[in-house]
Amino acid sequence: MNITGIITEYNIFHNGHKYQIDEIKKHSDAVVAVMSGSFVQRGDVAITDKWSRAKTALSGGVDLVIELPVCYALNAAPNFATGGINMGAVEILDKTGVADCLVFGSERGRGDELIRAAELLEDEPPHISEKIKKYVMGGMSYPNALTKAYSALIPSDILSEPNNILATEYIRALIRSDSKIKPMTVKRHKAGYHDRNLY
Repeated sequence: MNITGIITEYNIFHNGHKYQIDEIKKHSDAVVAVMSGSFVQRGDVAITDKWSRAKTALSGGVDLVIELPVCYALNAAPNFATGGINMGAVEILDKTGVADCLVFGSERGRGDELIRAAELLEDEPPHISEKIKKYVMGGMSYPNALTKAYSALIPSDILSEPNNILATEYIRALIRSDSKIKPMTVKRHKAGYHDRNLY
């Protein structure tokens, strides 16, 4: 049996989520979602309670919902992915042994490029570390310094687009935990993370 894991908030469940699940179900026997509970990553209270969101996820095609503990759900992307000490979303999927692969959306839609970027970020070359330090000391923000330092090695959109950033953090979490879970991406269509219009 092939089981796919996804990490989500479903705050609220929308057509993009349904599209992702439908795409996964073309190649997978079951979908397991690790979902934020009453609070979501940006520090907001979820629009609806976790029980209603879990029920909607199940109605939308998810086969099992596992709650991501709030102390990890409220973290920035690296800790959201790994949960600090062995307890984040990726770790839950890995330690429970329920998933063969982890599927996530990305603006890039190219898993090989995201994996390469994650590997570079996880094993940062010393000359890149020095560049980042120099740029930050010169007044540049850390994200901009990171993007500039890696400009010859990693396409800038991987380090600047929100879902690409989260995707690389999921892959880094898989690398750190030496997980057998395979990372896979689904390209996001139409509405972007910051778009104000619905499609």
